[in-house]
Amino acid sequence: MELRHLRYFVAVADEGHFGRASALLHVTQSTLSAQVQALEREVGGRLFTRTSRRVELTEAGELLLPEARRALAQAGRALQVARESVRGETGAVRIGFSGVAVLQGVLSEDLHAFGQAHPRVGLTLTELPPAAQIQQVRDGALDLGYCPDLGLGNTDGLRVTRRAPTPLSVVLRSDHELASASAVTIAALTAHDLIVFANSEEDETVLSRLWPALEEDRSRVRLVGSTLGVLALVLAGAGIAIAPTATERIALPGLSYRPLHGAPPGPDLLLIGRHEETSGAVRAYLALDRLW
Repeated sequence: MELRHLRYFVAVADEGHFGRASALLHVTQSTLSAQVQALEREVGGRLFTRTSRRVELTEAGELLLPEARRALAQAGRALQVARESVRGETGAVRIGFSGVAVLQGVLSEDLHAFGQAHPRVGLTLTELPPAAQIQQVRDGALDLGYCPDLGLGNTDGLRVTRRAPTPLSVVLRSDHELASASAVTIAALTAHDLIVFANSEEDETVLSRLWPALEEDRSRVRLVGSTLGVLALVLAGAGIAIAPTATERIALPGLSYRPLHGAPPGPDLLLIGRHEETSGAVRAYLALDRLW
């Protein structure tokens, strides 16, 4: 049994006439008759009684008609659901992110724009370090990742685009001797204990390339895997920090931020996804503002 058999059967039942049903379906009357007969053979009995003026349902036809309507409606619904998924109108997008993506406003702007255009798509967010985002996107546990360029490792099979620059500032206690300076140079930092956001030894290697002056005395550098952890240690007097300028949006009493001069730019914020993306919702997310 094929869907067209049921569609033809319902049309004849509704019209009560093969000629009118064939015109409605835009098929020849002989084709329509042949399809109905094929359905009757499969059922094993007559579905219609035919007279010169009208076609009426048999008992089997009366029983089949509501079931045929339900089957056609369900098939239509299934097709609609699949089309909505392909168009990115339904489904879900699973996103990993680092705190800097929120602080810079990039992630929230992207989420708001997508939510306005695709309100029926679910969005799930998980805060993770860059290496974990890479692995979970590759494994299929995440669809996208927002993370700073801190040594991503192997990105084979993944697509990486630079989403935004990340300017850096020095974070210190408001009573620190450098707090009164209009700006702080990288050279001035070498005399102080430093606190830097990093999640792994791989991050540490990248930080060394960004700020070679820090290599002079690595015992002064403390790597911390949490933005709030960095700020807490600064407030505790454990040192001064190099952090994204956007961290200033975390308004903690007793902290001061100063521009960092004489250092290379900070690691860019990256957007990570898969090259061969099959999810309509994820493709719609990426297409919204031509993020790729």
